[in-house]
Amino acid sequence: MLRIAVIGAGRIGKVHAATVAAHPQAQLVLVCDPIEDAAKALAEPHGARTSADANDAFTSDDVDAVVIGSPTPLHAEHVLAATRAGKAVLCEKPVASSVEAARQLAAELATFEHPPVMVGFQRRYDPSIAKAQRLAAEGRVGRVEQLTIVSRDPAPPSAEYLAQSGGVFKDMVIHDFDEARFFLGDIVSVTSIGQKLDPALASVDDFDGAVTMLKAASGAVAVIKNTRHCATGYDQKVEVFGSEGEVVAENLRATSIQVNDANGSAQQEVYLDFFLERYADAYRDELTAFIDAVNNGTPVTPTVEDGVAALVLAEAAERSARTGTTVEVQL
Repeated sequence: MLRIAVIGAGRIGKVHAATVAAHPQAQLVLVCDPIEDAAKALAEPHGARTSADANDAFTSDDVDAVVIGSPTPLHAEHVLAATRAGKAVLCEKPVASSVEAARQLAAELATFEHPPVMVGFQRRYDPSIAKAQRLAAEGRVGRVEQLTIVSRDPAPPSAEYLAQSGGVFKDMVIHDFDEARFFLGDIVSVTSIGQKLDPALASVDDFDGAVTMLKAASGAVAVIKNTRHCATGYDQKVEVFGSEGEVVAENLRATSIQVNDANGSAQQEVYLDFFLERYADAYRDELTAFIDAVNNGTPVTPTVEDGVAALVLAEAAERSARTGTTVEVQL
């Protein structure tokens, strides 16, 4: 039984705490958050204790591993503190607030032996996405030529969250950048058009949507479509097109029921509500892989290096969107 502390009782902390508490090989023992009422509300239903100080997760003898869901500017600091204390780490994206900070973190981790450190790009563990990638890697569609990723949120997060998110490319699109690398490998150039169309976010110095094109070293091209608002719900689709076919991962719904009547044909239920529902299996399987890495020494993926690579693409996309140019990426 892996004894786990969760740092952060916000939106992503709630996801991880629930996933840990429900996992048969894990035990939620501690929730840390400076807002003590939030920590208690998250911890007490699962019999875990709380602390307003994240350092308690690193110093407690009954904590084997730490899930880091603190604000982005604290990620690198918390990863280092946990690993230096001998705790395994599952860190939410992005692994640091900038490419420079992420590279410094990777360099520091390389100077000493430490338990596994996994970055929380959970889509690699989504059953549909993982199968699509496996089929593509096995050559089922021939030579992969084009990848299309659609990722649209139903509604934007709060202004308070956006203020510390690092921007849409580091906060939202970064999942798609890692997913593109999962399918295509190394990326050599980034072209992004940012959109600012949501009146509710007019005062925020950030884009609320973007269309990004990535060119891979293989010659394959990925097109990523994002927006912070989507009237039809949490829109998540992937298409892998190759020389001999394609693999498509469609949106998931609560059931596969279709209704045909006087109001229309092939009517279906709405998409699963948001990332917790849509990626519940992915978070569970991600945690299983993390536990296996800690207990059995299996390789960790995604790695800190994957986290660095995704940040490189995020910063390149931001630069492209701000300048209207294509940005070359160093391999």
